[in-house]
Amino acid sequence: MTYTLYIGDRMYSSWSLRGWLMLEKFSLPFEARFVGLYSGTMAQDLAHLAPARLVPTLVLPEGTVVAETMAMAETLAERHPEADLWPSDPAQRATARWLCAEMAAGFGALRSQCSMQLSHIWQGFEVSEAVRKDLDRIEALFAHARKVSGTTSGPLFGRYSLADVFYTPVAARIIGYDLPVTEETRAYCKDLLSDPAVLHWQEEARKVTYDPEPYALDLERRPWAL
Repeated sequence: MTYTLYIGDRMYSSWSLRGWLMLEKFSLPFEARFVGLYSGTMAQDLAHLAPARLVPTLVLPEGTVVAETMAMAETLAERHPEADLWPSDPAQRATARWLCAEMAAGFGALRSQCSMQLSHIWQGFEVSEAVRKDLDRIEALFAHARKVSGTTSGPLFGRYSLADVFYTPVAARIIGYDLPVTEETRAYCKDLLSDPAVLHWQEEARKVTYDPEPYALDLERRPWAL
């Protein structure tokens, strides 16, 4: 029973990273297939999965196509209860779903102004008021999750869950643009990005070069370091 996951470029596709982690981190069998986000072949590569049109897209072993990461998350959790993708405690599970749903639907300023990249850390990025509001909201959600779970560090709900999957690309944005957050949030972001699976994803991402570089900024940069 093997899943097929369609993903985009590892360096920049934050949603692909989410889809990949929810399979990789919970040891679910899958094969990844790449879609040409920057080569102009995306529509052609996904045509046979219509009406799915974005990455990631998941194909179940029996052939059912599932798009959108929240739908993928719930489908995988339903099919693999033994994998504990969600927290087992009901209050924590409900809160984790809330955080994931808000991430999938919100934080538009952060997502549009701070495109994910795993190559370097931008220096001197000017944080807009809209991005600051998104960061404040994210930190409020993290604080609420910690209150519900009784944790102070590590995974939001004590054990790695889909909530941590969904916020890993958020962590990449916070670190990659050196955004202003509390030390507690920065430590959590570094924990997420230091995960062996994420490091492997980043290593593979760096094997591909781009000319021109997507999302380039007229800013100084320093090497990626946690």
